[in-house]
Amino acid sequence: MSNLSGKVAVITGAGQGVGQGIALAMAAAGAKVVVAGRTLEKVEVTAEAIRARGGEALALACNVKDAADLAALVDGTVKQFGSVDILVNNAQEVPLGKLLDVTDEAFMAGFESGPLASFRLMKLVHPHMVARGGGTIINLASSAGIRWDMTGYGAYAAVKQAIRSLTRAGAAEFGGDKIRVLTVAPHAESPGLKWWVENNPEEAKAFFRTIPLGRIGKLEEDIGQAVVALCGSDMAYLTGATIPLDGGQANFD
Repeated sequence: MSNLSGKVAVITGAGQGVGQGIALAMAAAGAKVVVAGRTLEKVEVTAEAIRARGGEALALACNVKDAADLAALVDGTVKQFGSVDILVNNAQEVPLGKLLDVTDEAFMAGFESGPLASFRLMKLVHPHMVARGGGTIINLASSAGIRWDMTGYGAYAAVKQAIRSLTRAGAAEFGGDKIRVLTVAPHAESPGLKWWVENNPEEAKAFFRTIPLGRIGKLEEDIGQAVVALCGSDMAYLTGATIPLDGGQANFD
């Protein structure tokens, strides 16, 4: 595993699922971790798990749809740990459903929690990363964005594809500051995916058949450790890319 000792990482949506897995893996690699989420009690559980392993963690309540909360998250991180080296934009409200069924409110919640929050945090951490001589930003996207059959996924894919565009722009515009920006698109054992499998059993069976490795990624061991590796010095020349952490999935129909 890459050594992230001395690095400070901020992870949104870290109270469960992928965000929690990434936070645990980051801490295991030596990073000081700030775990953020709407419900303080949930991110405190993640922070306590990190501390129990001997790591350093700070839990902060943050509604990523609120610009003031995002600013307070970055300010609180800098106050506690001095700076920001790694940002993981993971939090996302998911507007699933056919276009005629998705409400304006659900679509806007997906946009505000996804691309808009990522956009805001990328700008907020930029000066701190510049002061540190560089940094890494990881944005979370989804393979839903490249399905041929978008039935039921159009609104969700739209907000996730917007995040990928922000990654490409950030990589181009921040590269001179030695800030790398990457997207990962994971299949992981998250509560959201488990809910989807339970509620869409036939589609889930077809979905699993498209994964050559035959399984969904483990939160910490597969997804978290991959993100740690992407943030490590061995990946210093990689930026602007979307990394599919999906077990080699070949068919999105």
